[in-house]
Amino acid sequence: MDLAFTPEEQAFREEVRAWVRAHLPAHIAHKVHNALRLTREDMQGWAKILGKKGWLAFGWPQQFGGPGWTAVQKHLFEEECALAGAPRIVPFGPVMVAPVIMAYGTPEQQQRFLPGIASGEVWWSQGYSEPGSGSDLASVKTRAERVGDKYIVNGQKTWTTLGQYGEWMFNLVRTSNEGKPQTGISFLLIDMKSPGVTVRPIKLLDGECEVNEVFFDNVEVPVENLVGEENKGWTYAKHLLSHERTNIADVNRSKRELERLKRIAKTEGLWDDTRFRDQIALLEVDIVALEMLVLRVLSMEKSGKNPLDIAGLLKIKGSEIQQRYSELMMLAAGPFALPFIEEAMEAGWQGDFPGGVVANAPLASTYFNLRKTTIYGGSNEVQRNIVAQTVLG
Repeated sequence: MDLAFTPEEQAFREEVRAWVRAHLPAHIAHKVHNALRLTREDMQGWAKILGKKGWLAFGWPQQFGGPGWTAVQKHLFEEECALAGAPRIVPFGPVMVAPVIMAYGTPEQQQRFLPGIASGEVWWSQGYSEPGSGSDLASVKTRAERVGDKYIVNGQKTWTTLGQYGEWMFNLVRTSNEGKPQTGISFLLIDMKSPGVTVRPIKLLDGECEVNEVFFDNVEVPVENLVGEENKGWTYAKHLLSHERTNIADVNRSKRELERLKRIAKTEGLWDDTRFRDQIALLEVDIVALEMLVLRVLSMEKSGKNPLDIAGLLKIKGSEIQQRYSELMMLAAGPFALPFIEEAMEAGWQGDFPGGVVANAPLASTYFNLRKTTIYGGSNEVQRNIVAQTVLG
């Protein structure tokens, strides 16, 4: 198994690096490198820049308007974007629902929905989790009853990330109670401007409203918005989740945040503390090991093998690494990591350090936010069971 990049792949990396540096707005990169608040305009603005280049749909085949990159090229693109300080691509449209529409949608659905996703013009949200139905998605209760040429949807979704910006939403809905729970689920695309859709932001400790509750009260959805077959949505959900769990690993962001951790340790005078530097070294070793695992997956894809059975393993390790680097940042900053006062953060309470480095802001909110990574996308406990069954036998 050859994990080295070819000269052609290295040349591709240089091309991507030069383009990203030339087109990524400096104020956005500053925010990303220092974990400052990104607005909708920041996130969607970068998405549209990528969309104009044809790179927002970086993982798509050419037949659907993507660049048709190899798995290695996609990895290099994500790595260069992360290291440059580009916002992470909001995955719900281009990374998650688009592959489902490509694989299971009708030609009409593909023509209708894919262009808006590829351009960054349409913001998609995910409707999976419900109160009482998080990692156990088979227990979803949001009901879609077919009446003529429409579905009438009633129920509630929760923890809908950035749902306050959503224009369209892909949902798991229950269309049958017969047989096993998994057999009665369908995959439905809902216009969030439809009458009866209510989005209620959930305010977090740091004042952010990253997640939301979404309510459906007799929402009418055309039958043509059903993806694939009725009651076969569980199959499509599993297809989507394999992309989500690989995406959650996010080794490239961990590499960038490792450098930020080192900056904070140096600013706070902990770089010369041998025990603390040992912890940074252990984290770096784990990040390198995760990267090697990702490269092994890419090598398998190049040879035509399907590596998705270890997507859960990538999710487990990647999410735990994110929690560890945020914890080490908190330890390094000590009491300066504490504030949750939104107004103080907006006013630059922690100030700029030499070189324009915002050393600590906002470490506490990042730490608490990343506690969720071992839960969403299928909890790590569930993932360990899946790995035990599919990989270890």
